[in-house]
Amino acid sequence: MDFLSIEFFTALLSIIIIDLVLAGDNAIVIGLAARNVDKVNQKKVIIWGTLGAVIIRVIATVLVTYLLQIYGLRLIGGVALIYIAYKLLVEEKKHEISAANQIWVAIRTIMIADTMMGLDNVLAVAGAAHGDMLLVVLGLAISVPIMVWGSTMILKLTERYPVVITIGAAVLAYTAAKMVVAEPLIAHWFANGVIKYGFEALIVVLVVAIGLRVKKIKAEKTKNQAVHA
Repeated sequence: MDFLSIEFFTALLSIIIIDLVLAGDNAIVIGLAARNVDKVNQKKVIIWGTLGAVIIRVIATVLVTYLLQIYGLRLIGGVALIYIAYKLLVEEKKHEISAANQIWVAIRTIMIADTMMGLDNVLAVAGAAHGDMLLVVLGLAISVPIMVWGSTMILKLTERYPVVITIGAAVLAYTAAKMVVAEPLIAHWFANGVIKYGFEALIVVLVVAIGLRVKKIKAEKTKNQAVHA
């Protein structure tokens, strides 16, 4: 595809739009993961986590033809993302571990989550790029500052409004549920719209309900330990 052609810029615009539309979930993951790191290192986690996620996206886009042949990939990714949504909801700051470990754990969580839920993004971008990797790289590069800005805003909102953490976990759980119902191996189970949307709603409710319950138990336990101390 000619670099200066209308087709090139049209395809690039399509990829940027796809990246921005689907970047919301990524920003939520990055923001929620970064909240468990001390303020001094939060920006570092956001930047490195975003760059790591983008590198994974580029590699996955190159391998997209092979990824499409892996049955069960969406199911595995969806289940993994459900666990990550739950973990981000109940996780609290751990002051007893080193800053370096906190940073690595947060970055690792971001990269794993993005790998699990980035399949739809990868497929959409690969389709819009028509095999042109320059388009893929340019589109992702342009979306990086948007993801960094979005995750920074999520981080600030979680500090001011803790309910945002619950909302973010619910969004991730919904994304995970959509991945599961889209799995070709079991898609026929969800051919009925009521079953499909009912399942997606059930996953969201279970993740939020169980997560909040566990979080409450942890908070009460910590409070009791502080009283006895």
